[in-house]
Amino acid sequence: MDILLDNLPGLLIAIPLLGAFLTPLLSRAGDTVRNVWILLITALSSLCGLLVASRVLETGTIVYTFGVDTISQVIPPDSGGIPIRIIFTIDPMNAFMLIIAAIVGFCITLYSISSIEKLSGKDGFFTLLLLLITGVYGMIATGDLFNFFVFLEISSLAGAALVAYRIDKGVAAEAGLKYAALSTLGGMLFLVGVGLLFAQYNSLNMAVIADRMQMTGLDIIAFVLFFTALAMKCGAVPMHFWTPDSYAMAPSAVTAFLVVSSQASLYALFRVCFTLYGGQINLLTVGWVIIILGVLSMFIGVTMAIPQKDVKRLMAYHAVSQTGYMLLGVGVGLAALSSTCLSQSVGMMALKGGLFHIMNHALYKGLLFLTAGVIMYRCGTRNLNQLGGLGHNMKWTMVFFMIGALAIAGIPPFNGFASKLLIYESTFLFNPLLAVIAMVVSILTLASFVKVFHSMFMGPKLPEYQDVEEAPKPMLIAMGILAVLVILFGIFPQQVVDTLVAPAATALIDYQGYISAVLGGA
Repeated sequence: MDILLDNLPGLLIAIPLLGAFLTPLLSRAGDTVRNVWILLITALSSLCGLLVASRVLETGTIVYTFGVDTISQVIPPDSGGIPIRIIFTIDPMNAFMLIIAAIVGFCITLYSISSIEKLSGKDGFFTLLLLLITGVYGMIATGDLFNFFVFLEISSLAGAALVAYRIDKGVAAEAGLKYAALSTLGGMLFLVGVGLLFAQYNSLNMAVIADRMQMTGLDIIAFVLFFTALAMKCGAVPMHFWTPDSYAMAPSAVTAFLVVSSQASLYALFRVCFTLYGGQINLLTVGWVIIILGVLSMFIGVTMAIPQKDVKRLMAYHAVSQTGYMLLGVGVGLAALSSTCLSQSVGMMALKGGLFHIMNHALYKGLLFLTAGVIMYRCGTRNLNQLGGLGHNMKWTMVFFMIGALAIAGIPPFNGFASKLLIYESTFLFNPLLAVIAMVVSILTLASFVKVFHSMFMGPKLPEYQDVEEAPKPMLIAMGILAVLVILFGIFPQQVVDTLVAPAATALIDYQGYISAVLGGA
């Protein structure tokens, strides 16, 4: 048992990767066997992620090395203090992200069992889905820049194929190609940045590079490349143009996890700013750059969402807008923590708000995309002008959509309000205009979702949907899990902040602690 627990970080990758490659073989035994296998693999990988996160929050940072038992074998005496093995470094910030991926990963797999039952190519779908989950886990857990690139490529390739899964007269294929092209560009920029740092420091390990960073001209170029690539991958304006097509055309369960994949890139952006360059860059300047990206993402995202008639495309633009809140919170945190005019508590409050919103967004946006998938599954359309009166026969779906809509608009007592309140309060103390913009965007978000709710669920039954049925039970259970968490995180926000968010925020700003966790045992 101790051996199993000690190797949980390695199993994070091994379990879904093994599941992905065995899925086509087990599918020969029938759909039931394959579905049980997929659920088992996803449940085990999610359990593994939750257990790893729990151990980190209880005992501190885990430094897991592949192929050896001790850190002294990773950093031999004659290596000049440079790790020569692949290392997973999991601190409370990584643990925070693992919890998000574990919860949403299980829910979208359970949902997919029913949502794609009418489609062909299920073996390939589930294989790619497990590879996407593997890539996201790897992006979150790795302590190595090159291996982050490898896992980024795994998630990008699997994501591009899943976006194009439905074909849909070539529209989905076009969206998949766009996703692949932008992911390739982002990956290439990131890889060039990795090469620049490796050329100077002869290492790929983030802790080693952070410890030896001299902030030369090449380091600045590498930072710009990292920042651009990761901002593109997380869908921040003005590099957001892949999100509407990709999120709209992917199966809804895939879209819900693509949100988590984008958040893994957002996590990497914060890790680069706080940990890799934390002791060298001008945090105030970088903080304001992130704030500007956040404000642009919030405003442009919500204004582009309002006129949309395709419900998933509308939600995709809202995902861009909500990413702006995360960027705003963390950007204000960066700027305030480096400012001599404000107390450190303002910066920490903003940082907690931004990070808390990452988790809340994954839950309520995942729920909203799953409800949109139910509408598509039962009605065959996402066009709001062709829908109406569905609340008569789809009461649970209507309730789940309402919960997600109120949460994304920041209405109490749902989780979106809890994180937005932290952002409002901290940004008001930092710059009142930013808080006003954030609140106006929330009002526009509420107006947008009132329109969507009325278009889909209110009014008399339309003739073509007289006999429409509620979603299958696996889809309802998956949505129910997310809905319950949205409510609980809104009712008990302080407990979530104290248990999960505050340790993540503290770990993120403690770059010296990250470095010493890896190099201290050498």
